Amino acid sequence: MTRTLIIPGLDGALGPHWQHWWAAHDPKAVLVGQDDWSRPTPEAWEAEVAGAVIQHPDAILVAHSLGCLVVARLLAKWPQLRIAGALMVAPADPARSKRLSAFRVVPRQPLGVPVTVVASRNDPWMSFAQARDLAQAWGGEVVDLGFAGHINVDSGYGPWKGGLALRDNIVRRKADPASFLRPVSTRIPANWRVR
Repeated sequence: MTRTLIIPGLDGALGPHWQHWWAAHDPKAVLVGQDDWSRPTPEAWEAEVAGAVIQHPDAILVAHSLGCLVVARLLAKWPQLRIAGALMVAPADPARSKRLSAFRVVPRQPLGVPVTVVASRNDPWMSFAQARDLAQAWGGEVVDLGFAGHINVDSGYGPWKGGLALRDNIVRRKADPASFLRPVSTRIPANWRVR
């Protein structure tokens, strides 16, 4: 059974956030915690995620916002970890806030696993062009959700069942390793977000 390890962004995934919903409704999903969601340190957060990966080998990592940078840093530092793939949703640019400055070193290398970056054309935390460039640097694909904000509750993403389909696609791509070596850009209609 492939586990889903959910890695929230800054301040965690509270209330109706799609990550919170997934953790509550998917028996294969585990929300990876940390000591201080509002003042995270890269090393401590990476250690928490690494510990979860060791406990649940071959899991899919599903990250949001700052959590995407944590996953990228983890995969770049510890390529020997057994990770099936990563769904990186709305990565954050650490230059946009002093609270994120400790995460300013963002790996720009292939991460060695199937990676899908889900990006928005009007995300206040990272431009679409930056997200597309990161997806390319990480050896992954980019999914363009159009004008979807930060792909969080404020932009209308509660349960976000479409995201589950993207996660499941990574499992299928893992079964065909050659498929993730061909990065593609996919445009998804914005109304696909919650249905």
